[in-house]
Amino acid sequence: MSSEPGPLPVARAFDIDGAKERLAAGTGGYEIVHRSAGVEVGVYVLVAPEPDRQQPHEDDEIYVVLEGTGVLEVEGERVELDEGHAVFVPAGAAHRFVGYELLSLLVIFERKPPYGASSRM
Repeated sequence: MSSEPGPLPVARAFDIDGAKERLAAGTGGYEIVHRSAGVEVGVYVLVAPEPDRQQPHEDDEIYVVLEGTGVLEVEGERVELDEGHAVFVPAGAAHRFVGYELLSLLVIFERKPPYGASSRM
């Protein structure tokens, strides 16, 4: 029996609303809804008064606001965000969300191969 995982399905649905509701029912947090070799998709929910404690990441990321409003501070710049807005944050940039009551975000990370690994095209 092979220990290698099989091929990824061509398409697979994941429950973003369910993750958002589970996290919002508590004190917020992050839940991964999809992970593959090149991308990670998660739902990040911030509930005041809990602060955003994230640290800079090794990968580029995009935040899409699903619900709520807030401000993203990135390297000293402030970006006002409302439902339906999206913002790109480059790898390594210091960033955090402020000025929110309840903020639900879809987070998309580009997962780069480890240094020296070849990528298939």
